[in-house]
Parts: sequence; structure tokens; C-alpha cells
Amino acid sequence: MMQNLLHFEVPAIALVIRGFVVFISVLILLRISGKKQIGQMGATEFVAILLISNAVQNSMNGGDNSLVGGLLIAVTLIVMSTLISYLTYRSNFFSSIFEGTPTLLVHHGKLIRKNMIKERMNVNEIKVLLRKQGIHHIHEIETAILESDGTLSLVKVNEQPIETV
Repeated sequence: MMQNLLHFEVPAIALVIRGFVVFISVLILLRISGKKQIGQMGATEFVAILLISNAVQNSMNGGDNSLVGGLLIAVTLIVMSTLISYLTYRSNFFSSIFEGTPTLLVHHGKLIRKNMIKERMNVNEIKVLLRKQGIHHIHEIETAILESDGTLSLVKVNEQPIETV
């Protein structure tokens, strides 16, 4: 029994490759789903994330139920996360691929419909986000930007944007 915990049932390189491919695939799928889902995860998105983790488990371990195999996959996932974090920090190209870019949703108090469609957001969703920041009318906003992390940044009319260094 202890032997099964410590010896690979699948070659170690296969586990690393499987972990790499699944990590990148799930990351791409989450990016395709849009910024809004990451920033404001509802019940359906949360359930989807939970089910994705269960669905890809066998894809990663390939039938290897050893302790060492599971730890090797965990190390691979942590290394991938760290590598992507480093790449997005060092490169605007990788940052735009893995984290996305901000999207202007309101400009001079007017909704930008094509960007709303791109982000799959309707007027009511934008109004909810605005109300959470104490804004009750769209015309009070100079700009509203959906950031790559799913948060909404606002500049009110007659308010100077705050410079960050």
C-alpha cells in the first residue's frame, strides 16, 4: 500500500506536461469568459470553477494516484502560476494576454455600447457597479473603466483623476 503512494504510475514528465497543458487551457478559458466573471463571480461562475477543478483532475493525473504524482502536479501548477505572474510583471505583451486590458465603458457621461457588448455587460449591471461606488446617475461620470481584474474605476464629472506612481 505504501508503495502506491511513493511510486509513479505514470511517467513524471507526463504529469508535468499534463499539469502544464491543463493550467494553460483553464487559464485561457477563464480569460475568454471575460473580466466581469473574474471580478464579480456569481453563484453560477463559482459552481463552474468548482466543477472545472474536478473535471480536469483526471486530465492532469492520467490515472496516477500516487502521493508523489499529486505533489509533482501541485508543484507544476505553482511553478506555472509563478512563471505567469513573473511574465505578466515583466512584459506588457504577456500581461495583455494573461490579464487582459482595461475597457472604457462610460465616456463623458455616455455609455459605450460596443465596449459593453464586448464585455457582455448590460446597463443594469453597470448601474449596480456605479451604485456600489455611490453614483446614482451615469451622467455624473466622466469615465468608467472596467479594469482587467474586473473592478470598475471611476472619474466623476469635475473631478481630477488621481495619478498613481
